[in-house]
Amino acid sequence: MFERLDAITVKYEELTEELSKPEVLGDYNKLRKLSKEQKDLEDAYNKYKEYKTVVSNIEEAEQLLNDPEMGEMASLELEELKPKKESIISELEILLIPKDPNDDKDIIIEIRGAAGGDEANIFAGDLFRMYSRYADKLGWKIEIINEEPGAAGGYSQIEAKIKGENVYSKLKYESGSHRVQRIPTTESNGRIQTSTATVLIMPEVEDVDIEINPNDLRIDTYCASGHGGQGVNTTPSAVRITHLPTNTVVTCQNERSQIQNKAQAMEVLKARLYQAELEKQEAEVGSERRSKIGTGDRSEKIRTYNYPQNRVTDHRIGFTVNTLDRVIDGALDDIIEALITEDLQRKLRGE
Repeated sequence: MFERLDAITVKYEELTEELSKPEVLGDYNKLRKLSKEQKDLEDAYNKYKEYKTVVSNIEEAEQLLNDPEMGEMASLELEELKPKKESIISELEILLIPKDPNDDKDIIIEIRGAAGGDEANIFAGDLFRMYSRYADKLGWKIEIINEEPGAAGGYSQIEAKIKGENVYSKLKYESGSHRVQRIPTTESNGRIQTSTATVLIMPEVEDVDIEINPNDLRIDTYCASGHGGQGVNTTPSAVRITHLPTNTVVTCQNERSQIQNKAQAMEVLKARLYQAELEKQEAEVGSERRSKIGTGDRSEKIRTYNYPQNRVTDHRIGFTVNTLDRVIDGALDDIIEALITEDLQRKLRGE
């Protein structure tokens, strides 16, 4: 571990020197690349400096133990410093866990009503509002790409981009089937019904991550329906893109401009193809998929929202909170932090 930390120290200080050079300061792309590389090392670098300071203080205190005047004070200092040293070592172990390369990326979220008819679509709308309010609290920005409203409310399907700091690192555990238990507004007999909606979280893809052959695409345009303002039903601004090799279909009709809709649809298509490639690689590795907090499959039941008991349970880690009213209003912090902590613990155990 300390060999790795020494290497990080050398690399961090080399980057500091490199970032001060005029030729780097004048090259935006290189400056951005090196700054990101240094930022990725910064937490481990600073924590290792703190560790070395504590170790140095321990050595000094141990030398004073037999001093008639300073011995008692040195002993008290050691009682404080030794547990601190162990705590820092634990923190360093976590910081050295390989980082998910997608953690700092923006995401595309897709939510669909699944089993339960109108109530499933209403629940999909509730989930989208939950994530929207969570995003608002963190200062993230949401852009709706495509929406298909449900007949009784909510959405049969909605796709949106969420942009901000480390969005994927927080929301990557949300992919899967979410289940709701409640008396629907559509239920006249007052019976509790179970319905589901599915969530898919995809990291936004840069051009360098995936290439698409234009000859593999079929692009159709048509008149948009629903929101969009005057003229929405009279101009062919909506775009449908089909990736022929995989039969992946993406639609976008939220913008007034066909060009904008095509650009948004291409972003979603790249994200879907990238996600499919990630899942393929994980399936081949096998053990990596099993070690994750859930598989990320749309069909996997990950969480239940029980309204009569005001309870939310995440089935992957056995975590329950009795604050559904707050969770559905965007207070996701406790659940997400529990998932992140469990993920770190599994990696520390080498699972």
